[in-house]
Amino acid sequence: MFASKRLGKELAKIQTSLPPGITLVSAPDLSEWHMDMQVLDPNPIYLNQTFRLRFRFTNNYPIETPEVIFVTSTDPPRPIPMHPHIYSNGIICLDLLGSAGWSPVQNVESVCMSIQSMLTGNTKNERPVGDEEVVKSRQGPRNMRFNYDDLTV
Repeated sequence: MFASKRLGKELAKIQTSLPPGITLVSAPDLSEWHMDMQVLDPNPIYLNQTFRLRFRFTNNYPIETPEVIFVTSTDPPRPIPMHPHIYSNGIICLDLLGSAGWSPVQNVESVCMSIQSMLTGNTKNERPVGDEEVVKSRQGPRNMRFNYDDLTV
């Protein structure tokens, strides 16, 4: 009940205003939303590209973090961005998306802005160490244990 009330309020706000470079693509219900994102700074790694995020919410949102990953699309084209903290299956290593870094004051807009900022500041056109193993394991982001101490990115 609390999740649907909170998500309803967030959706109403998102439909009227979002920061530049972030767009609501679809929110057919209160369990899964898709957002498109662009890096607006002239970062050559992401120049003229748009990326798609998938948000999945549980009934415990916002107490529990949403599951947020990048997803691909062919029409229009939406690749998984290259980044040392983004696996090729779309899983994002970001403390904000883990239970220790999440706070109920966060919302879809603030998560999008954090990920957009993470991309903007990136200078490395590479995947995380162990990318192939993570993809082969088929683990979801909720089942992964991340090391958030990498300050090199």
